[in-house]
Formats: sequence, C-alpha cells, structure tokens
Amino acid sequence: MSEQTPYQKLEVSEDASFEEIQSARDRLIELQGDEQARQSVEAAYDAVLMDRLRRRQTGAIQVPERIRFAEKLAKDKPSVTLPTLSSSPDWLVRLLDRPSGRELATASGVWVALGSLVYLGRDSQDSLALLIALGVGFNIYWLNRKELKLGRAVLITIVTLVLGGALGVGLLQFGLPLTLFSPDLVVALVVFILFWGASNFLR
Repeated sequence: MSEQTPYQKLEVSEDASFEEIQSARDRLIELQGDEQARQSVEAAYDAVLMDRLRRRQTGAIQVPERIRFAEKLAKDKPSVTLPTLSSSPDWLVRLLDRPSGRELATASGVWVALGSLVYLGRDSQDSLALLIALGVGFNIYWLNRKELKLGRAVLITIVTLVLGGALGVGLLQFGLPLTLFSPDLVVALVVFILFWGASNFLR
C-alpha cells in the first residue's frame, strides 16, 4: 500500500481552496485522539501549504483575481503629496536671527548707552562722528560673533548705515520738528535704531 500524500491525509483535493484546506486540518485535529496523529496532520498541512506556494510561483496555480486586483491596487496607488505651507526663502532664513534674552539685553544696553552719548554730545560734530564710528565697530563685532563671517558683517553694517542715513534725511524732509534735535542728531539716532535691529535680528 503506497503512502498517502499530504492532500490525502487532509482529505482534500489538489485544487481545494485555502479555506477548505484550513478547515480540513482543524476538523482532523479535533478528531485525532493522540498527539502523534495531530502532529501528522500538522505536517501534512505544512506540506500542502509549501506545495501550493511552489506551484503558485511556477504558475501551476493561478492567483485568485481578487488577490491580484488587490496587489495591483497597492502597486498602482498614487503617492499622495501633502501640501506644505509656504516657507521663507533660504536666504531669508539664513539672514534672520532669534537672539536669546541675554544677547538682546546686552546689545540693547550698548545701543541705549551709545544713543544717550549721541544725545549728550549733539552739539559736537566730532563727538557724533566718533560715536557713529563706535556704533559701526560694535555692529560689525556683534554680527561677526554669530557666524564668524567678517565680510558679511561689514556688508550688513554698511547697508544699515546707508539706510539709516537715508531714512533720517527723509524724516527731516517731511518737516520733523527740530526744537530738541539737530539734523545730525536725528540722522545719528535713526542709524542707531537700525543698528540695534540689525545687530539683534540679523546674522
């Protein structure tokens, strides 16, 4: 008598569905009374699964349409690109700085002190020139310590100085009352205000 095939042991045909094979295994395990018989059923079940896998890979068994369709959907599913919020340009991100409270307080203290000295020495052109030169030097130093790029710090300082001078002259042309402030003092204070902003929030 020839040995039974795994399909015969499970009492299923070779074209049985997976559900039928699994159901046959569960039914036979419940009917078996000893552990050796149960292990024989499990071994037959494993052998059938391996045979079905081998035959499916070689094309002897057609994959059910619903499975192939599901696989195709998974492959063809378009990737969804979530909309991203518009971000600042890279050059702007690299230019802007967020100072710590200590850095902000230190720089602000220096500029308040220089601004006070500018006001006290408003009657002396030499004093104004010296204080503006000190402001230029401090602004370059404070910017350079952030990125260690001296050329960039100098360029930002020059641009800020020019903008401050132009803005100060523009305010004078709009008829700003000069009871307490001379034209040179107005320009110097505007320059220092812009220096304060540049040294704290640029890098």
